[in-house]
Amino acid sequence: MAKVTHLDKSVFKFLKDLEKNNNRDWFAENKPKYLAANEHFKALAEEINEGMQKQDHLEKMKLYRIYRDVRFSKNKAPYKNSFSGGFARATKALRGGYYLHLQPDGNSMVGGGFWAPNKEDLQRIREEIDIDPAPLRKIINSASFKKHFGELQGQQLKSAPRDFPKDHPDIDLLRYKSFIVTKTFTDKEVQSPGFAKEVLKYFGATRPFFDYMSEVLTTDGNGVSLID
Repeated sequence: MAKVTHLDKSVFKFLKDLEKNNNRDWFAENKPKYLAANEHFKALAEEINEGMQKQDHLEKMKLYRIYRDVRFSKNKAPYKNSFSGGFARATKALRGGYYLHLQPDGNSMVGGGFWAPNKEDLQRIREEIDIDPAPLRKIINSASFKKHFGELQGQQLKSAPRDFPKDHPDIDLLRYKSFIVTKTFTDKEVQSPGFAKEVLKYFGATRPFFDYMSEVLTTDGNGVSLID
């Protein structure tokens, strides 16, 4: 397949049709359309992955299946109406991951960060914020961060986390349970030449945030490395 720099309109056409006909019979009849759309998405993801290898050290790219696990879901639709994938950073020293989600009607987005980190990592992040919040605040208040992502996102506690006072001066940061950055795209943007470069630009803009978190999560409260 030739170099793919954006999503062909046929991919969103297939996903819109699938959303209206989300059943196994229709999917089986239209399997060739799915295979063509999936191959196109894979080619676009490979293009992004190749670009990311030049600006970060990635361990792997993982593209998610279109088939939904409906065993424990009230929504029994068997298929997703999107294509998505993740790009994991390599080695113990590089924390964080990148995410690509393509879905019609303005629901496409890129993101990255730390979704529901384990309790040890979350405690370490909060410990560092308690010690010195200035480095993280400098990153999320920077012109580049605000231009690309607006503000830090992620699920938050309604009150203070355990062992931290409710009137802590940095309670706004301590309440986060996940630390996420996202950027949404219109269908026109996703289907326009140069979309892959835009994704790379936004992924690149996460680096100060990722570098900060990587340093925090690979050291203890005294700054001593935890990596063997």
